[in-house]
Amino acid sequence: MTTRVLVLVNRKKACAVEVERSIAEAVRSNATLVDVVDAIDPERMPEKGDVDLVITIGGDGTILQAAKHCAELGVPLLGVNAGKVGFMAGFELDRFLALAPELLSDQTSFTLRRVDTMRALVRSSSSESRAERMALNDFVVTAGPPYGLIKIDIAIDGHPGPTIAGDGVIVSTPLGSTAYNVSSGGPIIEPEVDARIVTPIAAHSLSFRPIVARSDSTISLRVHEVNRDNGNGTTLLVDGQPDIRLDEYDTIEITNHGTRIGFVQDPESDYWSTLIHKLGWALAPSSDGIKPHGC
Repeated sequence: MTTRVLVLVNRKKACAVEVERSIAEAVRSNATLVDVVDAIDPERMPEKGDVDLVITIGGDGTILQAAKHCAELGVPLLGVNAGKVGFMAGFELDRFLALAPELLSDQTSFTLRRVDTMRALVRSSSSESRAERMALNDFVVTAGPPYGLIKIDIAIDGHPGPTIAGDGVIVSTPLGSTAYNVSSGGPIIEPEVDARIVTPIAAHSLSFRPIVARSDSTISLRVHEVNRDNGNGTTLLVDGQPDIRLDEYDTIEITNHGTRIGFVQDPESDYWSTLIHKLGWALAPSSDGIKPHGC
């Protein structure tokens, strides 16, 4: 049986629409194209068991959106970069088209990077459950407007830790370590390492440093002195998207979700070369700068 492929495309990106036809033709020539769906606002999705592979066309935001669908469908994700950097994408367009006959005709040829996801349970001050969310990259408590300092108590596996006073805190997976975490001074961690990173955002302390905990740890964040501003204010971000407005003494309990997502990788690429070529890891200053990838 041929590989059954669902294509998710971010049609808000002009260059993604431009490459959609090439991807669809490659799939039709080498596999079974189940459907082509808008990645950001899908009106329809196939049932679990009807798809073997999801291909995304877009940038990292598109991949984060698509990853949740892959978790529901229980299939690998193959990202084709149609963004500026596309750090999470396993393939540039030319490489995918060159390897499409091999990749799509035989699933055993996949080079997979399997990564964990996180679960967040949000509870009110009375311990009532408010929401449950899954994240691939990170959960972020951000101060929000009017942007006053907030305070967050941290506990790991029930052991009380410090209180962060500042603009918020990031709890990241290794995959998400190159996103908001690294821009806030957190470490870069290889995606398949079993770990969680806790990084303060603009902490009002010279001694508060990021920490790395086990992936099976329970990380609890209890917020107080939150911001409020006409319905906005202190908020939980899920993979970069504003999601839940937080109230005083809400608790976010972050654990391992138990779902692993497989990312199909270019067999001739590796994580460390991607860090150098796409993020400019440790590159010396240059008059040319770092040129963007993609359209």
